[in-house]
Amino acid sequence: MKRRDRVTLKQLRALAAIVEYGTISQAADVLGLTGPAVHGQLKTLEETIGAPLIDRHGRSNATATAQGQALLSAHEEIQGALGRALHQILAMDRGQIGSVVIGVVSTAKYYAPRIVKRLRDEMPEVDVVLKVGNRSETLEGLERGAFDLCIMGRPPRSALARAVRLADHPHVLIAAPDHRLAGAGMINAGDLVGETFVMRERGSGTRILANRFLADIGAETELSTIEMASNETIKQSVMSGLGLALISAHTVADELDVGRLSTLPMAGLPLLRQWFLILPEDTRATPAVLRAADFIETHIDELLPQLAS
Repeated sequence: MKRRDRVTLKQLRALAAIVEYGTISQAADVLGLTGPAVHGQLKTLEETIGAPLIDRHGRSNATATAQGQALLSAHEEIQGALGRALHQILAMDRGQIGSVVIGVVSTAKYYAPRIVKRLRDEMPEVDVVLKVGNRSETLEGLERGAFDLCIMGRPPRSALARAVRLADHPHVLIAAPDHRLAGAGMINAGDLVGETFVMRERGSGTRILANRFLADIGAETELSTIEMASNETIKQSVMSGLGLALISAHTVADELDVGRLSTLPMAGLPLLRQWFLILPEDTRATPAVLRAADFIETHIDELLPQLAS
């Protein structure tokens, strides 16, 4: 049986740095240590585990073995748990009774601050922290235990998470108000020929949905695409006439309300997806976390942007 008390955070940090940066010398530079010190930590860890933890391919491409990857996964979970614990301690230092760390996909950032404000008003004794990322980043944080709660549009398949449906999440096709199709009534796939479609980056849930939409209507080969790294940049691009976009209606509610953007009506639109609240199953939820989850679920209609009918 492996000696768990012989495995240290310094050893795991050294392993993670070697795999991330490719060599012991580069890992040492990042960690502020000497090469021999990092090599010694790796060697001691390998002796404890009883197996090699990295494969070396040439001089600058260290990769984790199966045993090494298992330790890296454990290291990520430990870092997530430590992060949550430090938030709890900071809250205690401020005289609060705990913290709730909420991870949200970037599409939800347009209303997530409202949730944080309402939670802080409702639970002033609890420190509520918001973390924003794309879908891939949010899932990664969820898997390593960095969040107490998550809000996203498509729940993970992992058995380690429990999903609670919150509300409808409509996606609409948007254009600049002076676009040739704005105000033209119902459009079809043929009307999109020759248009530019503004897309989110790979790994984004909005990008996945847009790709499926274009494939379903048979238009993916009939128009050009351009990639933007945020919903805000997509909105500005569409408003400036750069192209069209399929986007969450909750991210453009204000622009549609004041007429800076227009929706293009089309059969099958809006695409109705769902917002979900994700509660990790592998952590013991504190009373503060359970209270926050209940508040979000109960008041979601007040927290989401109001859409014109």
